[in-house]
Amino acid sequence: MPQPILYAAVTNHGFGHATRTASVLAEVKRICPEVVIALVTTAPRWLLESYLREDFIHRPMPLDIGVVQSDSITMDKAATLEKLKQIRAQEKKTVAGEVAFIRQNRVGLVIADIPPIATSIARAAGVPCWMISNFGWDFIYRDWGGEFVELADWIGERFSGCDRLYRLPFHEPMSAFPTVIDTGLTGGSPYYSVAEMRQWFNLTAPVERTALLTFGGLGLDQIPYHNLERFPDWQFITFDRQAPDLPNLVKVSAMLNGTPHERMVRPVDFMPLCGQVVSKPGYSTFAEACRMDVPLVTITRDDFAEAPVLIEGIRNTHRHRILTPEEFFQGNWNFLQEPPHPPEQHQPLQKDGNKVIAKAIVEYLHTDS
Repeated sequence: MPQPILYAAVTNHGFGHATRTASVLAEVKRICPEVVIALVTTAPRWLLESYLREDFIHRPMPLDIGVVQSDSITMDKAATLEKLKQIRAQEKKTVAGEVAFIRQNRVGLVIADIPPIATSIARAAGVPCWMISNFGWDFIYRDWGGEFVELADWIGERFSGCDRLYRLPFHEPMSAFPTVIDTGLTGGSPYYSVAEMRQWFNLTAPVERTALLTFGGLGLDQIPYHNLERFPDWQFITFDRQAPDLPNLVKVSAMLNGTPHERMVRPVDFMPLCGQVVSKPGYSTFAEACRMDVPLVTITRDDFAEAPVLIEGIRNTHRHRILTPEEFFQGNWNFLQEPPHPPEQHQPLQKDGNKVIAKAIVEYLHTDS
């Protein structure tokens, strides 16, 4: 029997799509080590390897753009529009190249999170395309109006060719997709014990006075770090390489420089040691905090259509505190000492998305082969 081969296409936007897809793929490799995975994304290999520690093929093809950003919340819509037009104009050429790769390697299934042209690639190659997401790029772009509306229509047409969507929690309707399977949370789990993490990073404060500050792969400009000086008996953890040197701020990247654990320790590895996670809206951080049952502090955001959907989901299902940008950037951060709000609904979130999707992938690949 030939080795089953999976083509996984990941959107080129931040780090969250790459990490949540890699979490599913890690589960695929756990239950079926012989599956060969081709990860098609411009996300850096070190990031993929921090979640998927098994062998895989990295094919750095830019299948989409997401949103061009200078940090995790500052968007360049004009540059995004230009890149989108280029991707649409080059679709036939891109599809031809990827179809050749798929046929040469005898790929049995395409999964995507969530480049629209993945459906065009799969259809031309004669293999199914499954998608995994909580939103589609048509939802984001349509909200911006103008020339983005026509591009949203084009994307919606591509999504309509998807054979199966695994719709994640905190989702928009995703009405362009003909077949929808609602699925539990995806995301990573800690690799290391609490004792190991405490020793490596000299974490001595109790959980209730430890906070993880994480703002996505692109970081966030103008974080008011001066507020941390008001909490000298707390410990704060950040991956921000530009953060100032403060006695109660653990700068992970600086501490890991040159060690065997460099780039392999992730925000989720710190979550069991923290009483709260402070973050901008983002599915992957939200999902991992929910999976670890750590309260979330986040800020509202009105210029990205996914953000209100994410925040509503957190408000309904998880211990939380929602701040305005003014409270976060100009406030004194007294929220740290206030108890989180309880979820407004009592229906628990399912947390088995990795296993459900991976099991379906493996079963299909074995049936197809």
